[in-house]
Amino acid sequence: MIIGVPKEVKKDEYRVALLPVGVEELVRRGHKVLVEVGAGVGSGLSDEDYIEQGAEMIDGPAAIFERADMIIKVKEPQPQECRMLRPGQIVFTYFHFAADRELTEAVLSSGCTAVAYETLTDSRGGLPLLTPMSEVAGRMSIQEGAKYLERPQMGRGILLGGVPGVEPAHVTILGGGVVGTNAAKMAAGMGANVDILDINMDRLRYLDDVMAANVTVLFSDRHTIREQLRKADLVVGAVLIPGAKAPYLVVEEDLKLMKPGSVIVDVAVDQGGCVSTTRPTTHSDPTYIINDVVHYCVANMPGAVGRTSTFALCNVTLPWALRIVDHGIVEAGRQFRAIADAVNMYDGKVTNKPVAETFGMEYAGRFAN
Repeated sequence: MIIGVPKEVKKDEYRVALLPVGVEELVRRGHKVLVEVGAGVGSGLSDEDYIEQGAEMIDGPAAIFERADMIIKVKEPQPQECRMLRPGQIVFTYFHFAADRELTEAVLSSGCTAVAYETLTDSRGGLPLLTPMSEVAGRMSIQEGAKYLERPQMGRGILLGGVPGVEPAHVTILGGGVVGTNAAKMAAGMGANVDILDINMDRLRYLDDVMAANVTVLFSDRHTIREQLRKADLVVGAVLIPGAKAPYLVVEEDLKLMKPGSVIVDVAVDQGGCVSTTRPTTHSDPTYIINDVVHYCVANMPGAVGRTSTFALCNVTLPWALRIVDHGIVEAGRQFRAIADAVNMYDGKVTNKPVAETFGMEYAGRFAN
């Protein structure tokens, strides 16, 4: 099989989808790897690093999309990339279809096989290809939130951890999954007062056992959320329903409850956001203000720390990529339920139920069912 690794073109995206060791493994198994010139630079990887492991370097993306049987990416295909997709071509990347009808329709009409990192589910119900980026984004949410609480950034002028004699910031985290857990660890470590909200009591019991003394766990309902918004200096949106659009837990009217200069970091922006006023932003223009509340809604937060994120991502994606290229997508889907779960589109049909339901599209049934 010919595997193509194009350079990411989404704004402020510095990750790359394959490490040189991945090239070595693929070539050793008899596959051919095409890597776009400069694809690894944002992660501190040179073209020579790839050449030494047997990659063929290609100048520009066109030839890669034209020749490759399988494209491995980090972020969803951008409009110019969607136009290069073709029927039967496998595309292995983050898609987050439910947040973007235009992307969904473009990829569907291409006839490619869309294999989404974020819906690959392991035997325990976990999301192994989403987890490392959720860990990064959760930790970054506090780093960025602390920055935008500073007054020059239009925040309240609060130091997250306070100082002796001055109370620390109050951090509210909506969701106790991977993002929320990592955000809570960071915020607690910086000395903030932290409340985590979730609807899963088993998860809350676990978090109550493992978290520091300055972290409180609360059952999430509308009353508690509104109460938290009145107290919060920083709110982190950390809600995820795999493959589906995130539910709105905070609506625009709720912002009036918040203190001027407070900050929302909506990590759920990739899936549409859990705050109704969320809209995707970029690292070069990350924030906007509504009702005196600073919104940080960067849609590819881990892209800013390209080297850390690339290594963390490729550590988990490579084993699944090898299964796909060694067996082919159909046989891989039959042998590995996780891969079947990851196939969101096949042969011009939607094979992921939440995506189909989000847009009222026909659901063709689970892939390799």
